[in-house]
Amino acid sequence: MSTTPTVLLVHGAFADATSWSGVITELQRDGIPVIAPPNPLRGLASDAAYVASVAAQIDGPVILVGHSYGGALITVAGVTENVVGLVYVAAYVLEEGESLGELQGRFPLSPLVDNLRQWTYPVPGGEPAAEVTIAEDAFPSVFAADVPAEVTEVLAAAQRPLAAAAFEERAAAAAWKDKPSWALIAGADNAINPEVERFGAERAGATVVELDGASHAVAVSRPKEVADLIRTAVRATG
Repeated sequence: MSTTPTVLLVHGAFADATSWSGVITELQRDGIPVIAPPNPLRGLASDAAYVASVAAQIDGPVILVGHSYGGALITVAGVTENVVGLVYVAAYVLEEGESLGELQGRFPLSPLVDNLRQWTYPVPGGEPAAEVTIAEDAFPSVFAADVPAEVTEVLAAAQRPLAAAAFEERAAAAAWKDKPSWALIAGADNAINPEVERFGAERAGATVVELDGASHAVAVSRPKEVADLIRTAVRATG
């Protein structure tokens, strides 16, 4: 059984696991085991249960890294026994019993809110449910302002929708109360108000790094800095 924690990267809404590609390259270069599973994006409880199940099946210690909505998931899934640390990347850090909507509501809303497009998806045996994406013309400025235009065009076309109900679900646990945490604040984030990120990270007692000028897509635009924070967590818990 490895004593070096496996890094489990959890992407957020409007993205997929390839958003971690640059970070994965950095970590693999250092011989750090890493996995980036797909996030279902169907709801806080069910998505967190999926992340927890992946972590529980990994031999040895695990560090959960969550971007954006993925931060809410690792907050809940982090209670899994072999999880030894949490890293939040431009992410929501929830309190037990708190929803994404409640945390966001403490601060002025970001430009994301006015640029969501609603879709529907089928639910077996029930009425269609709502999901949201970012309007493609707003995607560069809202999600990835510091990423080259040709890359943002691809990201906008390939974005994965988030079930709208996820904004109202309440966190069943807050693993940061018992596990060490680190947080990267994207100083120019237009998807999550940076004040939301700072508030959650400080409430959790996380070790905080802030990148001025970084967009919400900081893992794409600045993978080395993101990987540096993850390396710090690996060294601290390995």
